[in-house]
Amino acid sequence: MVFTDKTLTCRDCGQPFTFTRGEQEFYASKGLTNEPRRCPACRQAYKQQSSGRGERQMYQVVCDACGKETLVPFQPRGDRPVYCSDCFQQRRASRTSSYGY
Repeated sequence: MVFTDKTLTCRDCGQPFTFTRGEQEFYASKGLTNEPRRCPACRQAYKQQSSGRGERQMYQVVCDACGKETLVPFQPRGDRPVYCSDCFQQRRASRTSSYGY
C-alpha cells in the first residue's frame, strides 16, 4: 500500500495537522486502522492529563555521598540517605556486583 501525507483536523484544538506517510506506515505496521484524531501537541497533553501525573515536583537536596546539590523526585524524610544520580548508580552497580549478578 502506498501512503501519502494527509492533512487532518484536531478534534481538541481544531487546528489542521499532517498525518505523515511515515506515521501512516508505522500505524499500519502496528495493525492500527484508525487515523489519529488529535494533533501531536494535543495528543501529548491528553497523555499527561490521563496519566494523572502532570509535572513532577522536584526537591533540592545535598547528596549524602559526594555533597553535590541535586534534585530528586521525592521529598526526603531524613531517616535515610539521599544520593545524586551518579552516586546512586555507583551504589547500585556495586551492590548488584556483590550479589554475583
